[in-house]
Amino acid sequence: MADPAAAPRRRPGTGSVDGVDPELLLTDTALDAAVGALARRNHHHFDAMSDAERSQAVDTWRELALDVLVAVRSTLASETPDAPPATATGGRAVLVFEDAGEEDVSIHAAFHPELEEIGPEEVAGTPAQLVALSLIEQLHGEPPAE
Repeated sequence: MADPAAAPRRRPGTGSVDGVDPELLLTDTALDAAVGALARRNHHHFDAMSDAERSQAVDTWRELALDVLVAVRSTLASETPDAPPATATGGRAVLVFEDAGEEDVSIHAAFHPELEEIGPEEVAGTPAQLVALSLIEQLHGEPPAE
């Protein structure tokens, strides 16, 4: 399999997604389409699952799809003709809050570049990433990391 990082990058105005609003990638329609594609691709496994296993599979596929769509959205949104490559501009943290029932909220976080594990329950990241982690910890009622 080819290394995705080695793939050539297109500048805005040269690709096939010109004029597409990156925010559309995080709509329910886009996310449902991505989950549906994963379900179709894995239908042979899905058909043999119990209802509980199917529910868990859909939840997992939703998380995977959201990871991919957030990464694509983040890349498209940051590419402007005069912008330096993402690696030169620091890191990114994207938080997505989704309703998960009547009163529950699911929080999904994506980081670019990936956080670096430096010890048990300890990570290193860029300032933006560490702020996002701190916010998530506060929302979960956990003490902030030092």
